[in-house]
Amino acid sequence: MTPRQVGIKQVARAAGVSVGTVSNVINRPQTVSEPTRERVRAVIAQLGYVRSESARQLRAGRSRIIGLLVLDMANPFFVDVAGGAEQAAREAGLGVMLCNSAQSAAEEAEYLSLFAEQRVRGVLVTPADVSGGNLAAFQRHGIPYVSVDRVLPSAEGCSVSVDDVAGGALAARHLLECGHRSLVYVSGSMRLTQCQDRYEGVEKALHGAGLRASGRGAALRHIEAERLDVAAGRDAGARLLGMLGVLPRPAGVFCANDLLALGVLQALYGAGVSVPGDVALVGYDDIEFAAAAAVPLTSVRQPAFRMGRAAADLLIEETGEDAAAHEHQRIVLQPELVVRGSTRSLKS
Repeated sequence: MTPRQVGIKQVARAAGVSVGTVSNVINRPQTVSEPTRERVRAVIAQLGYVRSESARQLRAGRSRIIGLLVLDMANPFFVDVAGGAEQAAREAGLGVMLCNSAQSAAEEAEYLSLFAEQRVRGVLVTPADVSGGNLAAFQRHGIPYVSVDRVLPSAEGCSVSVDDVAGGALAARHLLECGHRSLVYVSGSMRLTQCQDRYEGVEKALHGAGLRASGRGAALRHIEAERLDVAAGRDAGARLLGMLGVLPRPAGVFCANDLLALGVLQALYGAGVSVPGDVALVGYDDIEFAAAAAVPLTSVRQPAFRMGRAAADLLIEETGEDAAAHEHQRIVLQPELVVRGSTRSLKS
């Protein structure tokens, strides 16, 4: 008999006890005498019995699994988010099922359906579908969810995000303080709220400095990439190189995430453009690779681990024993600027 075929009845028969006693040893060991408990555990080890978690969940009416759906697991930012969520889940005796939407609304819909089929306890999600249609459909299943890295109206559920408007302003103000008056913003799809908010922050910083963000004589140009990865950054860098011969020559570049910035850095380096001598470069997220780049990258740091942990804590509270007392919250964390070698003052 293989371990897959061993059931609780076989364990009870081999140990000479009832099925209820085996169940108590597994779930409420304090209710069973020590000799019986040890005998049953020895039989479990000998036979290789593994309890059916899915059956247990159906009986209890509550799963021990949290779904986590992120935009891009190739981005170390989301690895850190997952780490924070996993820590909170583990402390609560729960597990995490991690899935990657790959920035695709269609794949997001498939994974949300999978979570519903598996009757997970709740879901942490960084939405890929900017229309909100996928989450609206998911709500019909009655499974709680928390939005990560995107603000949702409190009536729709909890959310944990970073003030991306403030983050964009931090990046632009730093470039302006370095003496640059012609900036380029490299973003992913502007359908993404995060990209929109960071652009808004750049605009605010320019207006505060008395510069125009759009129109004739604007101090800001925009390159919109298809994705938020290194390859898209290299493509954006090629487009940026074409701007360097056009006045006003862009000297300060802010990228919507570090992967884009690293791709831009590769393109500039390959063309012999000095960073920060010719072009100053700022990224966003402050992933581990930012500090390890050939030219250490100035970046706007997001507290990714803390974000994942806070989101999981909210979900655990909403699905716990005191769920009736839960109130939806919108937690907005603050970013910070980490200055490294990819930017320097023109006065230095």
